[in-house]
Amino acid sequence: MENEDKYLRAKKRVENLKAFYIHLTVYFLVNAMLFVMNLITDTSYWWFLYPLGGWGIGVLVHGITTFADGNFGSEWEERKIKEFMEKDKKEMSDKI
Repeated sequence: MENEDKYLRAKKRVENLKAFYIHLTVYFLVNAMLFVMNLITDTSYWWFLYPLGGWGIGVLVHGITTFADGNFGSEWEERKIKEFMEKDKKEMSDKI
């Protein structure tokens, strides 16, 4: 049972990594295209910086949530769940 849980957590982590890398690739490709469009049409106003920055914030947050697995990932969730269960168990035994 524990091995299955580990496998499912690892599989979810790989899916999250894959989704992040796809997001990052699309971000670079689309923003490169927007840069070229801006360069061809009007170099006096660099409008491509707005989607670059806005979307960049989204990519940054996606990256943080993907790679912060050691801090707030599934292992942290498991520790907190066990902590709360132990706390509830202790409170219940104190009441009895």
